[in-house]
Amino acid sequence: MINTSNRLVTGAATIFFVIAGTFTAEAETGRFMNVHGAASTPVGHQGFCREYPDECRANRGSPVVVRLTEGLWNELLAINSSVNRRIRPVTDAELYGVEEYWTYPRNGTGDCEEYVLEKQRELVSRGWPRSALLITVVKDRNNAGHAVLTVRTDKGDIILDNQLEVVLPWYSTPYRYVKRQSAKNPARWARISDTRVSTVASIGN
Repeated sequence: MINTSNRLVTGAATIFFVIAGTFTAEAETGRFMNVHGAASTPVGHQGFCREYPDECRANRGSPVVVRLTEGLWNELLAINSSVNRRIRPVTDAELYGVEEYWTYPRNGTGDCEEYVLEKQRELVSRGWPRSALLITVVKDRNNAGHAVLTVRTDKGDIILDNQLEVVLPWYSTPYRYVKRQSAKNPARWARISDTRVSTVASIGN
C-alpha cells in the first residue's frame, strides 16, 4: 500500500482478497463496528429527511447484510470512483450560505455528504438494500467532522469515501468513528464505540 499526497493507492483485487479471507488479529475481532445506543441525528440529515421523506422511512423487514462477491466488490469500486470523479468539492457555506445542508449534488458540486448521498442513491438504484448502506459520521485526520458511507457486508463493514481513492474495511481507514444511521430506521442514528488504539490520536467524540 502506498500513501501518495495523502491518498491511499493499492490493487483492487488485493484488497478484495484481504477483506474476503486474510485478516490481521485486529480485523478478525473487529470486522464490524461496535454499534449500540441512540445518537443524536445530525442537523443536516434532519433537514434532508424533511426534504426527502421517502428516503428516511423505517425498513419494513429485517436489516440486510450483503454477501460480498467479487462482482459486487467491483461494483462498489466503480460507483465510488465514478461519484468521486463527477463531483467537485464545494462547501455548503459557499453553495447555500449555511454551515450544514445535506442534499443530492447540484450542478456537479457538493461536500462530503453529497458524495455519500449520491453513492447511496446509485447503489440503491442498482438493487443494493438501503439497510446495508449507512451514512456514517467520523472525525478525520484533522479532527474535523466528515461523512462516509458504510456498506454492511458478510466480510465486515466497508467504507466508501471521497477523501481516499480506495474502498477499505472500516478498521483500515484513518478515522475515528462517531455514529451512523440505524440499519432499522434511516431517520435515526446509533452511536459507534470506536476503542481502537491505532486510529487518529487525540480525537474525541
